[in-house]
Amino acid sequence: MSRGAPHAIGELDPVTGKPPVATDEERLLIALDIDGTVLLEDESFSPGVAAAVREAANRGHIVTLSTGRSWEATFPVLGWLGLTPPYVVSANGATIMERDTTQETDYRRHTIETFDPSVVLSHIEGHLPNANYMVELPDGARLFNAFMDDWDLSRPNARRATIDEMKTHQVTRVVVVSPKHDPSEFVGFVEEMGLQHVSYSVGWSAWLDIAPQGIDKSTALEQVRQLTNIDPERVVTIGDGRNDIQMLEWAVAGGGQGIVMGQAVPEVMAAGNAVTGTVAEGGVAQALRRIGVAPR
Repeated sequence: MSRGAPHAIGELDPVTGKPPVATDEERLLIALDIDGTVLLEDESFSPGVAAAVREAANRGHIVTLSTGRSWEATFPVLGWLGLTPPYVVSANGATIMERDTTQETDYRRHTIETFDPSVVLSHIEGHLPNANYMVELPDGARLFNAFMDDWDLSRPNARRATIDEMKTHQVTRVVVVSPKHDPSEFVGFVEEMGLQHVSYSVGWSAWLDIAPQGIDKSTALEQVRQLTNIDPERVVTIGDGRNDIQMLEWAVAGGGQGIVMGQAVPEVMAAGNAVTGTVAEGGVAQALRRIGVAPR
């Protein structure tokens, strides 16, 4: 597929006639973004992805999710895919969930990274006084100043709050959406804003996602890699957005695969070392077939 491609296992075991289960030395850590990678915009599956990831997991590989979504919005996707990985990364790396081994489908918070949002909220509010703001608290609760469907605000622990109240809490993330901005111009606007002492990424729309300084998907996945005892060259990451850049670069730097979805913008393309089809074309399934962990 490209440099750093993991060693692929064979299609069928010559004795059993079934796909062989990966040995400890062959096992891969496969981390998938959700939106634009596993799921289409309408939340339906990318073609072939469910069967491909289940097959990879059945073959002994660790297939997990690494997403900007909250844990509450991530957990249903695991169920839809039929996956129960030992660890899952959500909130752009600020939260690592660990599977409860006594209750295989239950998870508990393993790592939670928080920060004081008061300075960054004041700074952004000065530039975007009319934007929509949301913060996520360590327990998954959400405070928002304006309702947005994309923020999954139907849960019982989501409520309206002023920006001043948001500043009083330790949070795992801050999300800012500026409907008046053209998405293509918003990246430059954010760069000119001069955000400091936080990690941030800009989404496809005029969407700004802020995490604790030094925290992103790659930092959480490095913890997961160490916890699962996977060598760096046995890592595969697949994503499409700007918040996937660090995890793609991390995989490549370790000798693994940073696979970019075909619809990604050029700066995301540059972060990986392989490109697959678009989400509508079934890019994840294509990639997993190419590296030999799903049926061809």
